[in-house]
Amino acid sequence: MPDYSHMALISMVVSLAFMIITWWALQALNIEKWIKPGKVIQARTLLILLTIAIGSIVSNFFLDYLLWSQQLPFLF
Repeated sequence: MPDYSHMALISMVVSLAFMIITWWALQALNIEKWIKPGKVIQARTLLILLTIAIGSIVSNFFLDYLLWSQQLPFLF
């Protein structure tokens, strides 16, 4: 049972870390020229949703790769 709790904690930390990195990276985009006047809330909502989507995809890849590397010794 302790392995599941450790993996859950690692998954939460990795997901949060990649979402923070994604948010930081998306701040480099100059989206002001794409925003219609008066639509700031919708633009920020879009950035938050993009952050969640991209961060989740990257963290899932990282966690899958971690799991695969842990299972590799069972191949031999």
